[in-house]
Amino acid sequence: MRGAARAARGRAGQLWPRPPAPGPGPPPPPPPPLLLLLLAALLGGAGAQYSSDLCSWKGSGLTHEAHRKEVEQVYLRCSAGSVEWMYPTGALIVNVRPNTFPPSRHLTLCIKPLRDSSGANIYLERTGELKLLVRDGDRGPGQVRCFGFEHGGLFVEAAPQQDISRRTTGFQYELTSRHAGSDLHALSAPCCPCSDAEVLLAVCTSDFVVRGSIQNVTHALEQQESTIHLHVSRLYRQKSRVFRPAPEGGGWRGRVATLLECGVRPGRGEFLFTGHMHFGEARLGCAPRFKDFQRMYRDAEERGLNPCEMGTE
Repeated sequence: MRGAARAARGRAGQLWPRPPAPGPGPPPPPPPPLLLLLLAALLGGAGAQYSSDLCSWKGSGLTHEAHRKEVEQVYLRCSAGSVEWMYPTGALIVNVRPNTFPPSRHLTLCIKPLRDSSGANIYLERTGELKLLVRDGDRGPGQVRCFGFEHGGLFVEAAPQQDISRRTTGFQYELTSRHAGSDLHALSAPCCPCSDAEVLLAVCTSDFVVRGSIQNVTHALEQQESTIHLHVSRLYRQKSRVFRPAPEGGGWRGRVATLLECGVRPGRGEFLFTGHMHFGEARLGCAPRFKDFQRMYRDAEERGLNPCEMGTE
């Protein structure tokens, strides 16, 4: 035992040779190698756990001990990405932070479960209170969930399962700097008519604003979604090329998605269609009849309440 201690001291002396003593009194002893190794491990672990440019996270619940309900912190610093949690056990706290400084005052966070996602419930966590966003295995209507970024973070809790071998919970996320008003209305109450104020706000803040008519509506029963095929006579705004020139000339054609439960059908008349892009797909927002929009706009203009200007003819 004493020989091992002497050998360890000898190795320590080789690693950290003592400098000549500058004055009376022995110099301080060299730092123990074991302590330095522990510090290096801790610092290295911290660097691996907290990434400043991480967009997506993929992990496994198998790293948790079966008898412990561990909570793991996940840090994401991108405007878009994904989370994929295989064999979910315990819970995740997902911290999404903007990658700009200073951050925008109005941020909206949207999530969309991955196809066949199961094994956990996803909650909005705010000041210790949990609001259920996506129930385990829920692949029904309204898969996209949006909320104001300041409203809280995401808490993902594994659901009790007899067999987790084929369970994977995952979702895509988007963080945008637009005002949440009409966007949240379209996703939380997509089948309810917009108020006059919501329509006027949608005209100013939507990713696309067009005047047109419904040519056809197709349905996807499994996804509980409807696709609305539009013929557009006037293009006010589009951030992505949702609407392209019609092959026969005289306008544009494009399609937008909404929920099947809204019961959209082809019909006569022109509408003002607004909406946002979510995960590469155009989602319908407010869509009043065009003559009703003209009335709303004129009334607001007379009272000086229009949030922005646009042509109504």
